[in-house]
Amino acid sequence: MRFNPKAKLDTSRVHDSGRGAGGGMSGGGMQIPIPGGNMAGGGVGAVIIVILFLVISQCGGIDLSGGGGPSASGFPADTSRVAPDDTERYADCTTGADANASEDCKRIAVENSLYDFWSNTMPTYGVQFAAATMQTFSGSTNTGCGQATSQVGPFYCPVDQTIYLDTTFFQQVLQDQLGGPDGGFVEPYVIGHEYGHHIQNLLGTMSRVKTQQGPRSDAVRLELQADCYAGVWAQAATSTQDANGVPLVEDLTRQDVQEAIAAAQAVGDDRIQEKTQGQVTEESWTHGSAASRMKWFETGYASGGDLRACDTWAVDTP
Repeated sequence: MRFNPKAKLDTSRVHDSGRGAGGGMSGGGMQIPIPGGNMAGGGVGAVIIVILFLVISQCGGIDLSGGGGPSASGFPADTSRVAPDDTERYADCTTGADANASEDCKRIAVENSLYDFWSNTMPTYGVQFAAATMQTFSGSTNTGCGQATSQVGPFYCPVDQTIYLDTTFFQQVLQDQLGGPDGGFVEPYVIGHEYGHHIQNLLGTMSRVKTQQGPRSDAVRLELQADCYAGVWAQAATSTQDANGVPLVEDLTRQDVQEAIAAAQAVGDDRIQEKTQGQVTEESWTHGSAASRMKWFETGYASGGDLRACDTWAVDTP
């Protein structure tokens, strides 16, 4: 994945809170652990899903009508519990040339590409777009869904509409523990998946999640749809332009796509269970099988930008 060297980067929506210590996920979210954190199903690409009506009511309710618009899931956009400090980790990321030379600046460029794509796409579906923010950290950080540690893995919190990412995850967990790929498009795939959860939040899709586990559960359908949305963005990335009409992503190769597919395969529930508990228990799945995660990313990539291709609720077994 290469970026237009002359393109300008916008760092305003991405922050780094540095290193924190202590506690686990609390408050308005459910912890979905990763290997090393007593995993029993979960995995990368988690969305913090509130599952108890008591907790939902404390978070401001949930829109059961499924209507569109920002925060359509009913979660208020509350950033009061997000760490206010920024280490200025991304202060030197100003151009696409920086993104080609630095992993940190590449992260900014990926977020910018996602922002450009979805801000142009959502109005065509009659939905007002509101940007997600992204916060990187090490160890732990405060979020709108409570305090999170690296044991949670990358996730999206609908309460503050923020993607949280411990950047050590890709080496320490995805590669070392799960045997996933180490290619340059792996992290963009994960960020694209998490941004997919933000799009679901705007669309009100999260209100459809009633069942939490199993290969046909709503939770699995939600995760596979986010994989599909990541594929939709990946296919359109090289043709997406910023507000000034400048394309940001210059080249996205078939090898990049294969790396995303390999990453999706590595974090399938069945693959994670095989590695962490030595057996597969479908009834506890929360994200979908390796084959399903690969399938839905590829479905999005082949959709021609049509989000209707990502309707994981339209099939019996997603």
